[in-house]
Amino acid sequence: MSDVDWTGREFDVDVGDVAHGGHCVARADGRVVFVRHALPGERVRVRVTEDRGGSFCRADAIAVSEASPDRVAPSCPAAGPGLCGGCDWQHAAPAAQRALKARVVAEQLERLAGVTWPVDVEALPDEALPDETPNDEPRRWRSRVRFVTGPDGRPGLRAHRSHDVIPLEDCPITLEGAAGAGLAHTARPGTEFEVAEDARGTVHRAEVRRGGRPKQLSGGIAVEHAAGRTWRLAAHGFWQVHPAAASMLASVVAEWAAAPVAGRVWDLYAGAGLFASVLAEQVGRDGSVVAIESGRRAVRDGQANLADLPQVEWRCGTVERIVSAVEAAADVVVLDPPRKGAGRGVVDAIASAAPARVVYVACDPAALARDVATLQGHGYRMTALRAFDAFPMTHHVECVALLEH
Repeated sequence: MSDVDWTGREFDVDVGDVAHGGHCVARADGRVVFVRHALPGERVRVRVTEDRGGSFCRADAIAVSEASPDRVAPSCPAAGPGLCGGCDWQHAAPAAQRALKARVVAEQLERLAGVTWPVDVEALPDEALPDETPNDEPRRWRSRVRFVTGPDGRPGLRAHRSHDVIPLEDCPITLEGAAGAGLAHTARPGTEFEVAEDARGTVHRAEVRRGGRPKQLSGGIAVEHAAGRTWRLAAHGFWQVHPAAASMLASVVAEWAAAPVAGRVWDLYAGAGLFASVLAEQVGRDGSVVAIESGRRAVRDGQANLADLPQVEWRCGTVERIVSAVEAAADVVVLDPPRKGAGRGVVDAIASAAPARVVYVACDPAALARDVATLQGHGYRMTALRAFDAFPMTHHVECVALLEH
């Protein structure tokens, strides 16, 4: 324990392994130091940015005396200590970024679920990206971003763990149309607005309103292509951010679900029905897919986009409330919960339905590991795992796990 606030203090450390959250672990005077802008094996000088007492503090690497061979120059001038908090790993080569994420996924599974698994984080195919995107550098992949205006009304992104706004001239990871339209928009200080670029290249912009629906400023209905279908949906509803992610995830879900003809499937946290579409094709007209989604607009979009698939039964409400009341057993359950995971109540309800297979799509490895541990308590075993670099330059990673009884 420390009774002295280290905030602002500078010292040298040897950087240890990567940790979940976009930083590495170091130690100084008996305390853990979570260091951003560093890589494992480096020796760096750090400046403490946050110290709330206790056994750890947070710091930025402000100088590197012994660099990792994986270190590269960031492609964005706003990526660095005290600057934009949007990217965690711009200082690491693309292959090294994926290796770091793989170590995090493996560590979370082992620590929280007792599962030892060799993890490989795969790059998503670049044919869905603009022609100017270099094959060896994951730029211009982000189709949706939320900007905020600073004190002068200029838009930018917030610094890491801060309300400070870093003004930007460009955001190199964002699709060019979305970045240009978003950063050209000025507004009163503190205004948050979301910019989304769909598969047609149409840019949609909406002001974010706390506790209410976004105020549409331009665009409206987004057009996307995935899983062999064209989707028309609310431009600022949920959709995968990376242009290649939706089709890739749908293909893995379809392969691992292998739902039987005339079978019964649950699609939990269904969004606009991406996974429901491939599951419905598998079960056919004599089967059923129960799609549960809390967002009313997403359900309306799903009903409209999947109107040709009457075997999809939509239930609007929270998964936690509805799933325990869903009638009959399920042959397969697919779930894509929010970052916090499904939680014990939902997992217990899934197990009660006794599906042969559970396909779990996860955007947070810790949440995935916790829910895998709960499923293991019900007799399920993880038999397959794929991880995708759906958020290059950041610490986020998308996983799909198959669990079988």
